[in-house]
Amino acid sequence: MMIALPRPAITPLTAPYWAALNEGRLAYQCCQDCGHRWLPPREECPGCLGPRWKWEQAGGRGRLVSWVVYRVAYHEALRERLPYNVAVVELVEGPRLITSIPDRPDGAGLYMDAPVSMVAVDDGSGQKLAMFRLEETPVPT
Repeated sequence: MMIALPRPAITPLTAPYWAALNEGRLAYQCCQDCGHRWLPPREECPGCLGPRWKWEQAGGRGRLVSWVVYRVAYHEALRERLPYNVAVVELVEGPRLITSIPDRPDGAGLYMDAPVSMVAVDDGSGQKLAMFRLEETPVPT
């Protein structure tokens, strides 16, 4: 029997992020005052604390900043997925997000600053999640 993964909390603030992913796009917030860009969604800019921001679309490319491989399931739904990785990716546009590289569950071939591109992966419930795959071409700096 497959146990369902925990579902993301979709609120009025986060709904545009999840809607974009369901369309295969990745969105992030950008401050209209200082230009800071960020994920995950928040009510105010983490750079200047200003309340004026807008949603922008990411190109979907970035670089691998860090990762860890889990060989123990800390939630029953993940037991059948072992091993799996949890990664931090920095988008070309600047925001960082916690994600996964699903085609490298054991971390084989992952390396610092590896170029990656986003893929929207269904979590099994119809909601898509932002995950990444390694790319052959370097990410522009």
